[in-house]
Amino acid sequence: MSVFYERFERHGHGDGLKGQSTHYCPGCGHGLAHKYLAAAIQELGIQDRTVAVSPVGCSVFLYYYMDVGNTQAAHGRAPAVALGHKMANPESIVISYQGDGDLASIGLAEIVSVAQMGLPISVIFVNNATYGMTGGQMAPTTLMGQKTSTSPYGRTRFTGEPLKVAEMMAGLDGPVYVERVALFDAKNRVKAEKAIKKAIRLQVEGKGFSFVEVLAECPTHLKMTPVESEKWVKEKMLPIFPLGVKKDVAREEAWPLPPPPNFMPGKMIDVIGGSSLAVERFCDGFPRTAWGKDIGIKLAGAGGDGAQTAALLLARAAINEGFDSTHIPSYGPESRGGTSYADVRIAEEEVLSPAAPEPHVLVAFNAPSVAKFAPHVPEGGVVVYDSSVVAQLPPLQPGVKAVGVAFSQIAASLGKMIVKNIVALGALQEATRLFPQETFLTAIRQALSEKCALIPLNEEAFARGVKKAAEARKGDA
Repeated sequence: MSVFYERFERHGHGDGLKGQSTHYCPGCGHGLAHKYLAAAIQELGIQDRTVAVSPVGCSVFLYYYMDVGNTQAAHGRAPAVALGHKMANPESIVISYQGDGDLASIGLAEIVSVAQMGLPISVIFVNNATYGMTGGQMAPTTLMGQKTSTSPYGRTRFTGEPLKVAEMMAGLDGPVYVERVALFDAKNRVKAEKAIKKAIRLQVEGKGFSFVEVLAECPTHLKMTPVESEKWVKEKMLPIFPLGVKKDVAREEAWPLPPPPNFMPGKMIDVIGGSSLAVERFCDGFPRTAWGKDIGIKLAGAGGDGAQTAALLLARAAINEGFDSTHIPSYGPESRGGTSYADVRIAEEEVLSPAAPEPHVLVAFNAPSVAKFAPHVPEGGVVVYDSSVVAQLPPLQPGVKAVGVAFSQIAASLGKMIVKNIVALGALQEATRLFPQETFLTAIRQALSEKCALIPLNEEAFARGVKKAAEARKGDA
């Protein structure tokens, strides 16, 4: 079976001549690179286990043409995605196909990190000295003096020297094979074809990481004919990017890949510490509030206040009841004392956005959090705050209910300041009636299943929070 699709359905719907031709500009080097890559896959007999990863740029269109496993990666992230494929399926042959703007700019950290690991992955790097798809901007490989849409007077030293990626890869310990090839004449095309095949063969043999840089023509952005652009690559690019093998390490033994992963649900549950046992539910339906079917809650304080733990418990409580829930943490630079807040979303069916910039409910552990977030709680919302440390509330939206409970004082009276977040959850439950008390207590007991001695203390902290919030609500009434 051909590695290329019989018809290129995605190009002009595969009708007429377009069904047998690529979309690439006349003279573009991608077409030849595709041809040599397909030939190597065919000759090595690996089509049924090949996964091609292509990110943003002209290289992304690889999946239009090749009948192999295809994954599109985010800009620059193809090596990281390729690494995931290889670890998830060690027997797969993974090829990362990238352009110079993608690999050498936004994806530089990814390619260096994955190359240094040395895992058996093959990278085909197409270097045409420009951002081809997005308008011909200056790339890391753009030559000195070369004019682009973002260097209209030519690249200068103020924008740095051209990046020699093949030499960089060869200087790392991980790769076993690095070569730079070109496409401007028949002799060099033969070398390019052999290099691409070798890079993939070394992966088939499990020898290690291979990298082939292909100097390619981009007539469109060079504003040249295909013949002129071939001459330009030969005369202008070669002095900066000399061809040849940069590294070729003879390695007899295969790279020690891990055994195939176990995807069985039972094993997954064991690894993440989950349980296949059904959790008792206490709700008779999604919370009946004026906030609709997607509720946003923000828990905010300082590092060490327990806002993150409380947020996780809240999300777990919602999931136990069969609802969708997300938890997004945000930390300051300090491990203790810095800012710390979390957004929790609870939806009857699906959370569409995990952020809660205007939370229906705010649980605040300190005055700065109240000052920062309370004004953004919309009409009909609830602010639950630690009255031990918050002396004054900022102006709130009309109809916002404020419930003050002394989280810190209650926790101190119980002899453990760390339970003030559980006091806060109790106050949250009473102030909002989102879920029954047993929903929260079940989540707390789950979290403390390996520290059972702490369960009574936490249950008491929760009960105190409920009681004080009820008293505060009664007093306001």
